[in-house]
Amino acid sequence: MSKPVGREPLRRNARSNRARILATAREELGRNPDVTLEELARAAGVVRRTLFGHFPGRAALLEALAEEAAETFRNAVEDGPEPGESAERALAWFVLRMWRVGDRYRMLVALTRRDLGSERFAEVLAPAREAATGIVERGQRDGVFHTHLPPAVQSASLMALIVALVESVNTGALEDDGHRIATATLIAAGVPEARASAVVEEASAMATALPAHGT
Repeated sequence: MSKPVGREPLRRNARSNRARILATAREELGRNPDVTLEELARAAGVVRRTLFGHFPGRAALLEALAEEAAETFRNAVEDGPEPGESAERALAWFVLRMWRVGDRYRMLVALTRRDLGSERFAEVLAPAREAATGIVERGQRDGVFHTHLPPAVQSASLMALIVALVESVNTGALEDDGHRIATATLIAAGVPEARASAVVEEASAMATALPAHGT
């Protein structure tokens, strides 16, 4: 049976529309978290019916963006530093790398927690949290991080700090390119301030040398 003429181009067009809507949503939500779907449709250059055909509501759109963010974070943490790298530098690299790929999702992180709930928010950050736990375990074993909390608990507290600092950037209370957040994270893990600053500078070139996923 022959394939209907024009079906594949239509599918390609639908995929292109969906990708354009998501890219526009990331940009527009970053500027205005309360932007309407009608405004997003206009900004993406599609009619309202096309947008609603892909995303029947705001929650569906945010869910798609959340899944995209989770996949981006998973890819980012897979490109980790060499296994023999020190835990200090590995943690600094981790924060800088997550900042680099996650900068485009800063506002989405806050919206996911507000609109989709804390459980979905935790799922989006799960890849990063798991990677952080592994680094903390190594750092505690090597004696460079505090050991007063179990690794999973300490990594959760560090992730909470990172999220809080990211939200400060969202509100304009903090200006940062990732370096200050990485330094604060190392200090919270137990690294002296001067050493933390030096390690972040060392890790910066390593994180920058790798291509960012999803860009």
